[in-house]
Amino acid sequence: MPHDSAPQPLRARAAPAPLSGRLRVPGDKSISHRALMFGALAVGTTRIEGLLEGEDVLRTAAAMRLLGAEVERLGEGSWRVAGRGIGGLTEPSDVLDMGNSGTAARLLCGVLAGHPLFAVMTGDASLRRRPMRRVTEPLAATGARFTTRAGGLLPLAVEGAREPLPLDYRLPVASAQVKSACLLAGLCAPGVTRVIEPEATRDHSENMLRHFGAEVRVAPEGTGRVIELTGQPELRAAPVTVPGDPSSAAFFAVAALVVPGSRLVVENVGLNPLRTGLFETLREMGAALTVSNARTEGGEPVGDLVVRQGELRAVEVPAARAPAMIDEYPVLAVAAAFARGVSRFRGLAELRVKESDRLAGTAALLSANGVKAEVEGDDLIVHGTGGAVPGGGVVATRMDHRLAMSALVMGLAARAPVAVDDGAFIATSFPGFVGLMNRAAGGEAIGPA
Repeated sequence: MPHDSAPQPLRARAAPAPLSGRLRVPGDKSISHRALMFGALAVGTTRIEGLLEGEDVLRTAAAMRLLGAEVERLGEGSWRVAGRGIGGLTEPSDVLDMGNSGTAARLLCGVLAGHPLFAVMTGDASLRRRPMRRVTEPLAATGARFTTRAGGLLPLAVEGAREPLPLDYRLPVASAQVKSACLLAGLCAPGVTRVIEPEATRDHSENMLRHFGAEVRVAPEGTGRVIELTGQPELRAAPVTVPGDPSSAAFFAVAALVVPGSRLVVENVGLNPLRTGLFETLREMGAALTVSNARTEGGEPVGDLVVRQGELRAVEVPAARAPAMIDEYPVLAVAAAFARGVSRFRGLAELRVKESDRLAGTAALLSANGVKAEVEGDDLIVHGTGGAVPGGGVVATRMDHRLAMSALVMGLAARAPVAVDDGAFIATSFPGFVGLMNRAAGGEAIGPA
C-alpha cells in the first residue's frame, strides 16, 4: 500500500500547453466512505456506482468485510454490499487498519460504539498522530468504552455498548466527522439522538440516512443546525451513485485558472452547497468559473464545472466558510499566490488536525517557492505575486496528499519547477491524479523528481 512504500519524489514544470478538454475526477471520498458503511448497516444488497477506489476508501471496504458485511467489487467503480442490518455487525477477527483515513477511522468509531463487540483500530504513521478524543469522548456517553494511547491517539480499542444510549451533544467545533460518528452511534440506540453543530458542515450523512430510510430532522440554530435522528430504524438497501469529488475537482479548477490560455470542463462534480465554499471563493477572486448541465442525482446536486484562465485578485475568507471548504485551503492558497494583493483565510484551527498540521504545511509550501506567507493565530495570510510565482522549491509533504497535489498544481504555472519529497500518498484520495493532469496539460508536466 502507498503508505508503506518508499517515497516517490515528483516534480511539476510549466504545463506544455493550456489545460483543455473535458475530464472526470474520481468519486467523492466522503460519499464513498458513507455508502459502504450505510450499505453494511442496511438490510438487503446495495449497489454503488462511481465509488472512489483510492486507498482510503478501500480501507473502509476491508473494515466492513471484517465486521461481517459482504463487500464485492463488480467492476471499475461498481460495488455490491450485502448488509447486516442495524446492530448486526460481528466482532472482527483482526485489527481494523484504516491506513491514512481520518474520516474512516472517526466514522467507524461511531459504528463500533453502537455494537456489542470488541475491536482494535490502527492506521499508518500519519493517522497514528491524529487525535481521536474528539470522537471518543462524546461516543463514550453511549456506554461504549474506548482505550487509546496517551493523547487520544491510535491504536485504539473499543468495547461497544450492549444497550447503547442516545446522545444529546453540542459540538464545540464544527466537524462533519464528529457529527457523523454521533449519528452512526445513534442508529443503534433507542429514542432520539440529537447533535447541535455551531456551523453547518457537509451533510452527506444526513442525506444518505434519509436515502436508506432513516428519519432525520434538521433545523437551523443561529449559524449552525440541530440534527435529530430517530434511533433503531430498519435501514433498507438503496442504490448509490457517487458524484465526482469537488475536493478533487478543485486541483483542476485552480490549475486551469493559473495556466495561461486554459479552458477546462470538469464533468459530473458534486455541488452540495455545504461543499462548494472553494468555488464561491474563487468567483469572489474574479475566477471565470461557471456550472453547466446542473442536475440532481441520488439526492445530491451535480453539474459540470467550466473554468477559464484569468487574472485573480486577493480575497478575505471568513471563518464561517471554513466547514464548506476545509480540505481545499492548500490549493486555494496556491490560487492566492498567483493573485494580485494580500489574501487572508480566517479561522483555520481545524487544519491543524488533518493528515498533517495542514495550516503550517501550507504556509511552508508557499514560502519554499518564493511566496510570502504567514500564520497569525488560526489565520493564513498569503501575499499574492499578481503573476507567475517564482517556484523552484522542494515541498515537504508531511504524508499529506493535499499538500502534495497543491504543490504540483503550483508548479504547472511557476517560473521554475516545483518538487515534492513524496507523492505516494496522492493515491489515498486521487489514484491517477498525475496521469489525468498530464493529459489535461498536453504532455508530461508532472514526473519523477
